[in-house]
Amino acid sequence: MHPLDALNEIATLLERERASRYRSKAFRTAARAIEGVGDEELRDAAALRRRRGVGDSSFAVIQEALRGEVPQYLADLRAKAGVSKKSALRSHLRGDLHCHSDWSDGLTSIDLMVDAARALGHEYLALTDHSPRLRVANGLSPERLRDQLAVVKEMSGDGFTLLSGIEVDILDDGSLDQEEHLLDELDVVVASAHSKLRMESGPMTRRLVAAASGPHIDVLGHVTGRLVEGARGTRPPSTFDAAAVFEACASNAVAVEINSRPERQDPPDDLIALALEAGCLFAIDSDAHAPGQLALLDYGAARAERAGIPASRIVTTWPLERLREWTSRPRGERWDAAP
Repeated sequence: MHPLDALNEIATLLERERASRYRSKAFRTAARAIEGVGDEELRDAAALRRRRGVGDSSFAVIQEALRGEVPQYLADLRAKAGVSKKSALRSHLRGDLHCHSDWSDGLTSIDLMVDAARALGHEYLALTDHSPRLRVANGLSPERLRDQLAVVKEMSGDGFTLLSGIEVDILDDGSLDQEEHLLDELDVVVASAHSKLRMESGPMTRRLVAAASGPHIDVLGHVTGRLVEGARGTRPPSTFDAAAVFEACASNAVAVEINSRPERQDPPDDLIALALEAGCLFAIDSDAHAPGQLALLDYGAARAERAGIPASRIVTTWPLERLREWTSRPRGERWDAAP
């Protein structure tokens, strides 16, 4: 394999397993450092070692690839990833409505996220960087979001569409953390609670119901906010009247997100069953913060399949034209999920 392909695949697999961002970034930096460099020049080991961005590990990978081998580091990552048989539902997914770039707290540029989505065969991807209140995630002010919209317009073509979007914070009273007229301009609005997750059940229920009943949101993101594993530790789910929240989602055709990040597994299985019974739509999303994490859809699809969710109820299985019809729907109405 070509050294550039090896470095990029290593970065992707490191991102997929949510390894240290510095490790994946190092391999992406090395890939950029040798992009466009011919094999003969790469075989000059002394010059390669002097090339800015190439460290010891990436140097070894390049050398092994030049010898016609699958680099051992890559082979080990492939084995560890255990890229197992995908669920039948995974093949029905056409896109992803929740991802982040380095405009907020993602690790890479928009174009690298687009390249990865194309490589996965996505028809569409919604770029949903954070809103201004989430300062720790470098949330986008209205001015920065407008600047981003101009960039997004240039990223579609050849059968792929980058949708404009936002992961907007649900404020304490259920209002949304962005200018309303700007939300109206976006293709997709994912709304999530990121603060005061330990609110008492009554206020949290009112908060989520108000958001789901409003005129702007398409997807209710990681509804409980829980963390079940990973470097950030664990966090219990928020408490609320799930029946009331999912009734509000169903009545307004708001999709309940099945967040594919293994550390979230949100919603829990019992809440997925309640949302299914309530007649909700669903969106299987990666919540990717790096290109390799777009492949986390595998996990979300497997959970949805185990829960018995029909593909017709999952908006990310729909073709782009039908998805756009849904996002431009009249609010306060249920949506016929039949194809």
